Amino acid sequence: MIQFLLNQELRSEHALDPNLTVLNYLREHVGKSGTKEGCASGDCGACTVVVGELHTDEQGAEQIRYRSLNSCLTFVSSLHGKQLISVEDLKHQGQLHSVQQAMVECHGSQCGFCTPGFVMSLFALQKNSDAPDSHKAHEALAGNLCRCTGYRPILAAAEQACCNKPQDQFDSRQAETIARLKSIAPTQTGELNSGDKRCLVPLTVADLADLYDAYPQARLLAGGTDLALEVTQFHRTLPVMIYVGNIEAMKRIEHFDDRLEIGAATALSDCYTALNPEYPDFGELLQRFASLQIRNQGTLGGNIGNASPIGDSPPLLIALGAQIVLCKGNTRRTLALEDYFIDYRVTARQDSEFIEKIIVPKGQELFRAYKVSKRLDDDISAVCAAFNLKIDNGVISAARVAFGGMAATPKRATSCETALVGAIWNSATVEKACAALADDFTPLSDFRASKEYRLLSAQNLLRKYFIELQTPHIETRVTAYV
Repeated sequence: MIQFLLNQELRSEHALDPNLTVLNYLREHVGKSGTKEGCASGDCGACTVVVGELHTDEQGAEQIRYRSLNSCLTFVSSLHGKQLISVEDLKHQGQLHSVQQAMVECHGSQCGFCTPGFVMSLFALQKNSDAPDSHKAHEALAGNLCRCTGYRPILAAAEQACCNKPQDQFDSRQAETIARLKSIAPTQTGELNSGDKRCLVPLTVADLADLYDAYPQARLLAGGTDLALEVTQFHRTLPVMIYVGNIEAMKRIEHFDDRLEIGAATALSDCYTALNPEYPDFGELLQRFASLQIRNQGTLGGNIGNASPIGDSPPLLIALGAQIVLCKGNTRRTLALEDYFIDYRVTARQDSEFIEKIIVPKGQELFRAYKVSKRLDDDISAVCAAFNLKIDNGVISAARVAFGGMAATPKRATSCETALVGAIWNSATVEKACAALADDFTPLSDFRASKEYRLLSAQNLLRKYFIELQTPHIETRVTAYV
């Protein structure tokens, strides 16, 4: 059985189809049809809902953390122990919520189909903002598409909603909601079981290891932003899933003098908080990683584990010399991330083995990263590049250069690195290293980019890296390159 709050209503579910999304649960099982399906792939934001969960802040106080999610990509099992808020829950005692009122007064809705999703993104923004902030508003709404309004009135609504925000029913009932969430906090493995399909929800790494050993055919579910597409887009059935999002040890970020250790189930929005101070280029790339709804849900371990050749985080992590800790039963092994990827969607992971955490070294001062895509926000890379050199007295003593989108796997450019190491850091060396990239990669042409464009872009990004290190005052990093 799993338990969660539907606004303030306790829901206990056991026999639901584990392949059921939160979107379809709301619309078909509880009659809340305000949440819309626009794309069923997490691109349009029409299905946005907000999930609240217990969170302890830096001062040790218990709070409810509200995050926007794409309900079309969220399986019901991931609600275990949390609070689900949909657009119907905002109006209170006959009065529109302040974000709804702002949309009305700023004329932020025309046809209305996308409006519930915008309202929920604005609600989450309001809960997480103390004052109007243009950057945060754009970030919060980048995952919501509208074909009518042109966005200006919606941004005006965001400013109004976050300016002198009034207390709402969620604020007044916060202590009660915290108590109710604590009362339903999971204490043992939960389960949804429809007879022919099941999803198990363990609470510890040891329980996960035991369950995965017992069900090696199971699909591991973390954020589900990739896995859910098999159900929503390809109409496949997932007979057995194991949801890892309730394992606190796998959502932990630990800081050491020489490294960060990031649990594999850590949401990308939390990874940003940890990585941005250490590596601003990594932080900037994460802000361009899909939408805020996806970053609130998708995980660093999932972005590695699906072994996509165009995943954004692996090239950066490879260039930094990151390692992963793999767990199977009571056995753990540490593997350099670059050795995890073997071929297209083929990895070194053994049966019943899973990524427990990612180890990211600190102190790489000359690390830079770049993403080339057709849009600035919410788009997949055509080429993703990461450079990490060590230069002593003008001579390159070490080099790690990695790319995504250039091969069947995220991959180091070893010929390029060879051309760099031991050479003087100057334009002539850079040109030799650019030429060597043609030996490292034979990229494919697809709808994102031709092979010629990819190779030339990779070479130009190395030239860009050289220019930036020579003239560090020039701010032309990842967010400015499209």
